[in-house]
Amino acid sequence: MIRKFIRALVLVPLAIVLVAFAVANRQTVLISFDPFDRAEPALSVTLPLYVLILAMIIVGVIVGGVAAWLRQGRWRGRARMAEALARELKAENDALKRRTAPPAAPLPVEHAPRLSIPPPAG
Repeated sequence: MIRKFIRALVLVPLAIVLVAFAVANRQTVLISFDPFDRAEPALSVTLPLYVLILAMIIVGVIVGGVAAWLRQGRWRGRARMAEALARELKAENDALKRRTAPPAAPLPVEHAPRLSIPPPAG
């Protein structure tokens, strides 16, 4: 319940700011991917300014996330190796415990079978 409230507390103002940003930056801009011909670009797109800026923010977040994920690869590999070693050592420890376990306890005296010695013949 509190998590939903905090999420709403963060997302509602963020949505209001994004809508205000989009309304304030409605004008269209020409995006050209042709560095050689500025007058007649071979590949160009006309977009509202807010779409361009939001798209660049999204791309930046994705590129940053991928870069962070790649930089953490060494630690993820070490964690996998440590987990495998821990599993192997636990299995070895369990095997040693089973092998060195004390023998089963003898039966209590009241459950022991009665031995009867026959009288001497004679």
